Amino acid sequence: MTEVIAKTIDTAKTADTARTIDMAEMPVQLPAHPAGSAEARARFFNSGNAFNVKLPPVPAAGFTDEIAAAFGATMTGFFPCDQSAAIGAPFTATTPLMLARYASIAPNDRLTADFVATGAIWYVIKGAGAATIGAEAFAWGAGDVFLAPGGTPTILTAGAEGAVLWVVTNEPQLAFDSLRPADSDHAPVKAVHYPAAEIATQLQKVVQASQNATTSGIALIFSSEEQEKSRNILPTLTLSLNTVPAGEQQRAHRHNSAAITLILKGEHCYSMVGGKRCDWSPFATLVTPATDPHSHHNDSDERAMFLIVQDGGLYYHARTMGFTFLE
Repeated sequence: MTEVIAKTIDTAKTADTARTIDMAEMPVQLPAHPAGSAEARARFFNSGNAFNVKLPPVPAAGFTDEIAAAFGATMTGFFPCDQSAAIGAPFTATTPLMLARYASIAPNDRLTADFVATGAIWYVIKGAGAATIGAEAFAWGAGDVFLAPGGTPTILTAGAEGAVLWVVTNEPQLAFDSLRPADSDHAPVKAVHYPAAEIATQLQKVVQASQNATTSGIALIFSSEEQEKSRNILPTLTLSLNTVPAGEQQRAHRHNSAAITLILKGEHCYSMVGGKRCDWSPFATLVTPATDPHSHHNDSDERAMFLIVQDGGLYYHARTMGFTFLE
């Protein structure tokens, strides 16, 4: 086999040099004489043109119309933060590997979510209700976070006032590889409920602790019994409740993971993302593209709070998180 390849290369070297083309300009090459359909499917590139794929950049977007629509909805439904057209994705996506949505549930109505995802991270913006996830059942209220595994429908029933929630999944990650979530017996996570009161207790412990020069900020990180070792909430996703004290800022930094942020509390606050100012508004969703320099600024007299979901678990596993302070 190697002799055949070497002979072909030597023959090509003696070809008319006038017909030589730069490797980077060569189009995709098809098999010269395929013997069947399996051979005909082969495609060939080279070291000049295979690694210069041009993809649309991920915008540092802010989603405010979607939360306004969720608050104003009279019927139960989802409002996705969709950037698929901007990033050239053939599936709904906020970033290449993550999708954020708002969910509105009408009073006393029911919403069923059956995402093609490893799991779903939910935050209750307003209202109260009950969740049924397989054999698990619990009540939820404003300020709660809960995790639902993929492969099992999540049924949410709102109370008399209705409800609005925010949910982030890794559906684009699975869609990219045409994958399906594991069944309930093999799912990497189980249902987890983080009540608002418990979150407040745990956050206070973090706020009272001291910091050092390597601390990236004041944040509570969510994990679970199944993911305790990796300190993630899902194998490839992380969830943190970040805070910035009154009149302070989280210093500029960058990392290889993309981030989707939900603003919880912060008047007169903003983020700088890739040199662009992104002003905060209540429950808006902000996107920080991978590798973009960014910082968070609090010009108010109260502590700012924001939830951040990142595809960081993927980069931690690959040993390529690339976190760096820029100041």
